[in-house]
Amino acid sequence: MHVALLRFSANKSAAEHMEGHQNWIRRGVEEGVFLLVGSIQPGQGGAVLAAGLTLEDFRARVAEDPFVVHDVVTAEIIEITPNLTDPRLAFLKD
Repeated sequence: MHVALLRFSANKSAAEHMEGHQNWIRRGVEEGVFLLVGSIQPGQGGAVLAAGLTLEDFRARVAEDPFVVHDVVTAEIIEITPNLTDPRLAFLKD
């Protein structure tokens, strides 16, 4: 399981990349890779929770985000190995 923290950079006003970023998110959700996408409050950027791919594949996917490509955000990627989950999230341990 992986988390990407996408924190706004000095170039955060580059709104022309919003549509591409939203398409990147939509594709990740539709492909079943992104389990949760949300905003880091207050207005600091976004976060993505993903599962079902290797760390290298997730890094490559994050690198394709137009916000990352155009330095709207910087990405911090965290790998998590779930040890204990609520039964509703048991699929994350597989």
